Amino acid sequence: MNPLETTVCGIRFRNPVLAASGTFGYGAEFESLVDLHSMGGIVVKGLSREPIKGNPPPRLWEARAGMINSVGLQNVGARAFVAEKLPKLKKFDTPIIANVFGYQAEDYLETIRILNDADGLAAYELNVSCPNTKHGGLAFGADESALPELVSQAKAIARRPLIVKLSPNVAAIEPFAKIAEASGADAISLVNTFISLAVDVRTRKPRIGAGYGGLSGPAIKPIALRMVNQASKVVKIPVIGIGGIASGEDAAEFLIAGASLVEVGTATFWDPAAPVRIARELGALLPELGVSKVSELVGTLKTP
Repeated sequence: MNPLETTVCGIRFRNPVLAASGTFGYGAEFESLVDLHSMGGIVVKGLSREPIKGNPPPRLWEARAGMINSVGLQNVGARAFVAEKLPKLKKFDTPIIANVFGYQAEDYLETIRILNDADGLAAYELNVSCPNTKHGGLAFGADESALPELVSQAKAIARRPLIVKLSPNVAAIEPFAKIAEASGADAISLVNTFISLAVDVRTRKPRIGAGYGGLSGPAIKPIALRMVNQASKVVKIPVIGIGGIASGEDAAEFLIAGASLVEVGTATFWDPAAPVRIARELGALLPELGVSKVSELVGTLKTP
């Protein structure tokens, strides 16, 4: 038996370490660098109903112990993904999850409708960190009135499990985790990036072309761990942990805190094979932690 194998939302994962959306392209681009057959899963970069060019450069800035990005969700659009990108992934026995976003509820729904008819997808991950342009610009994931409507509508049409990716840019994560669950989410993933700013003191301008960006990487891991633990305590659906994971021990921390799976993002920028390496390190760690399978770690944090 593979001690790393786990099943979440009815999907079998050979290990609980996935590549996070926005950091691993559409997956197939990394075929020459990474054994994609060994991946726990791949969450492809965010998909919208129409292609998006993204934000002006510079889009990335290396912060201390992390990275600030403002790519602007550049992507080819859901139709081009289905026609051009998804067929290249079918040869890999690796769960493929489509990250979906929009600026109005109908954007999300139309994107899901396009993807519903495609073969080769295991689930959808709903990115609710986008501003709701139809109702004032507040992110869906920070609006307690907009989030349940979006999730329930998406769940009603989705032909695959629906994961809701929550924003950390809220006063408390628990209400939004509970809203996602009550609205029909099959799982939640967290955290997305933290809104941040880097300044060039000589030009007195932001170092990111769009101004603000999203902070990710090791710097956010302790906060992400806290939020994953808080969310896991108030929902019964699976939680997927994201935020600064760069080693097998990091992954184990998230599992112990309450995550059933983890996603690796920023680490792939310096090590494209990071998800495979982290899964290997996690497997080697299990005997030391006194467990025979990875699922035995989930939610075992000992509170004071």
